[in-house]
Amino acid sequence: MEQMSGEQRREHQQKIKRVFEEVGKVVVGQEYMVNRLLIGLFTQGHILLEGVPGLAKTLTVNTLAKVLKLDFQRIQFTPDLLPADLIGTMIYNQHASEFQVKKGPIFANLILADEVNRSPAKVQSALLESMQEKQVTIGETTYPLDRPFLVLATQNPVDQEGTYPLPEAQVDRFMMKVYVDYPSKEDELEVMRRMSNMSFKSEVQTVLSKDDIFAIRDEINSVKISESLEKYIIELVFSTRRPEEYKLKELSHYLMYGVSPRASIYLNLAAKAMAYFDEREYVLPEDIKEVAQDIMSHRLILNYEAEADGVKSTDIIETILQKVPITK
Repeated sequence: MEQMSGEQRREHQQKIKRVFEEVGKVVVGQEYMVNRLLIGLFTQGHILLEGVPGLAKTLTVNTLAKVLKLDFQRIQFTPDLLPADLIGTMIYNQHASEFQVKKGPIFANLILADEVNRSPAKVQSALLESMQEKQVTIGETTYPLDRPFLVLATQNPVDQEGTYPLPEAQVDRFMMKVYVDYPSKEDELEVMRRMSNMSFKSEVQTVLSKDDIFAIRDEINSVKISESLEKYIIELVFSTRRPEEYKLKELSHYLMYGVSPRASIYLNLAAKAMAYFDEREYVLPEDIKEVAQDIMSHRLILNYEAEADGVKSTDIIETILQKVPITK
């Protein structure tokens, strides 16, 4: 039985490599983003993507949905969007003389909430409720959402006029905040060549099924993490709350609030996923450090002094990773 499960694990790990290859047929140089999206999918954590327009965020998510054969819905958030446009509503059927439920686009496996900060708080809260509860109430009936269910929300860091920034407490509900950067010169050259060739078409093949995804979740859950590394995660988290105790007094001037307990949960889950992708059955310190920025940066709340001195949350986390030791 163990031999069979080991073979299945290796087969799934090879399939994950093929996912990267298939997405790469369409999208150039976004392996980092695809890696983080897969971590979110396999650990049931939602992802917030931030980057300037034109970095293939929508194309990447759409292609990934095809490779995984999942239902995909893109919702463009606008100032006039209503919660009913997202979750659905009751519509009166004159022929049947009764109200019927019309489900909204939230009933899919992969949801791309494009420019989530362009809609007012009511719409944002409707989205966040469905993320948290994995269900939607329309009228008096509650409907479970499809599984797997993953929300990928994008924010545009430029052109902030007329936007409704997500409050810190709501941003905390996202497992990761992934910063999507400009491509390298080589990657952009390849993008230009592909996109300027109007006959360019690349068909992608389905690699993973829903059953594979659920099985991979169980396999990631079985990845071992030592007690010393569990304690290391707690030390990293507490160093953001009580920096003076960790000889990080210089950081206390900039921190208003440290990271929430969700950070320690997601650091554990994401580190297991990183180990699994690397075909290991145990977590290394490097796995935790690899995902720390994505999981912790949007949970740190800095004060005005940090803004005045040009200190960013990524700088603070980098210092913490350098100075907080791993306890035995």
